[in-house]
Amino acid sequence: MSDPHTVALSVLDLASRKDTDQGPAPALKRSLALAQHVEKLGFTRFWVAEHHNMDAIVSSATAVLIGYLAAGTQHIRIGAGGVMLPNHAPLVIAEQFGTLEALYPGRIDLGLGRAPGTDQVTARALRKNRSGSADDFPAEVSELQAFLGPRTAGQQVIAMPGVDSHVPIWLLGSSLFSAQLAAEKGLPYSFASHFAPRMMMQAIELYRSRFKPSAVLDKPYVMLGVPLVAADSDAHAEYLATTTYQRILSLIRGESMLMRPPVESMQALWKPYEQQAVNDFLSLAMIGSAATIEHKMQVLLQHTQADELIFTCDVYEHADRLRSFEILAELMAG
Repeated sequence: MSDPHTVALSVLDLASRKDTDQGPAPALKRSLALAQHVEKLGFTRFWVAEHHNMDAIVSSATAVLIGYLAAGTQHIRIGAGGVMLPNHAPLVIAEQFGTLEALYPGRIDLGLGRAPGTDQVTARALRKNRSGSADDFPAEVSELQAFLGPRTAGQQVIAMPGVDSHVPIWLLGSSLFSAQLAAEKGLPYSFASHFAPRMMMQAIELYRSRFKPSAVLDKPYVMLGVPLVAADSDAHAEYLATTTYQRILSLIRGESMLMRPPVESMQALWKPYEQQAVNDFLSLAMIGSAATIEHKMQVLLQHTQADELIFTCDVYEHADRLRSFEILAELMAG
């Protein structure tokens, strides 16, 4: 049975801007500092996600950011959680991640999503003449796998770098579609329960029940996204979490998601239905002291038997983020 002392722990970072940041550079530098910090703490991987047309998230050029993070770390795996494949030609992604794998061998992960990660106007600006349909996702994953695999007889187009690199591919999702595809292809699966937990158990069960062993994976491997705010007391963690609450509230309202300082109370900031929406969004969030976090992890792991948890942590002060992951590491060490 999975437990907090044996499950793999990783980090998903959104390279988030604060309301006081001047431009994107501070957020990018904080991402590197966090990657270096969790590497020292023994975390398994550090992923960044592709988002576009959002003033608060600066990880849009995901492969470029991964190169920066890999150059500044030594051994932690660095990857995309994920690249939104409908936005890109598979050959381009194969070349980008083949280059990263050549530079940082054995350290690069390629997580793939089938949503655009943005609004439709921005999606059209990204794709131009490509259809970008999510319906094309299975074929495009297969195309990408072929570009990253060995050259075959008669193959006219190769990814260089990329060919024969075998960059590990993960499928990401918040519904049943990618769970089924990951099972069919025998790939590891990461469920986006950090923002869309509703179908988590259905997706996990579908993936495990239909899993077909492959050359890269002999049994199912499930990673779950989890929002985290850990502090030295439950009360302080709840206070720090108001930054996260404000951020999700802004997302729901379609407002700027720049991180704002924590507040003593949210009651004046949201209406009851908005509070409920934020709570639903964060229903898997682990907010509290070490003891509280450990209990919540035990419940989640007993329920899901997850192989790995990947944590997001959107708190205002960088030092508080570092402390959140220190608390997790202390739990991991037992």
